[in-house]
Amino acid sequence: MRAVCQRVSRAVVEVEGRMVGEIGPGLVALVGVAATDGRAEADALAAKLVDLRVFADQDGKMNRSVIEVEGAILVISQFTLYGDLRRGRRPSFTEAGPPEHAQPLIDAVAAAIRDRGVRVETGEFGAHMHLSMTNDGPVTLIIEVEGGRVS
Repeated sequence: MRAVCQRVSRAVVEVEGRMVGEIGPGLVALVGVAATDGRAEADALAAKLVDLRVFADQDGKMNRSVIEVEGAILVISQFTLYGDLRRGRRPSFTEAGPPEHAQPLIDAVAAAIRDRGVRVETGEFGAHMHLSMTNDGPVTLIIEVEGGRVS
């Protein structure tokens, strides 16, 4: 499982002109699922996102988690994170999990975040989405999870 995580002051996701998710301060997690991923990867990613210390403390240092700042997480499915660009000009997505495999794992990430006490919003799996966000910092991190461990 792979995620691009951005600290935001606000984010909104729309599908066909209707808002399907919105958060204030928190994190946007663009999440890609590999064909080999399972529940262990979903749980590990959720734990990492919830505990990630990227929010400023009283001294201005990145030392607080989304829980500590009472923020939220917007989870967006992003199969293109597994795009292979090594050959040609068009990406290959052979490493990405098929929709019937990926959707339950995206749902599992969101559920595991909720279970840890953080408000979660999501996009709409498989839809063409418009994502608007105001990056805070900007702070952008890439998270890789393999074998249930963050690498």
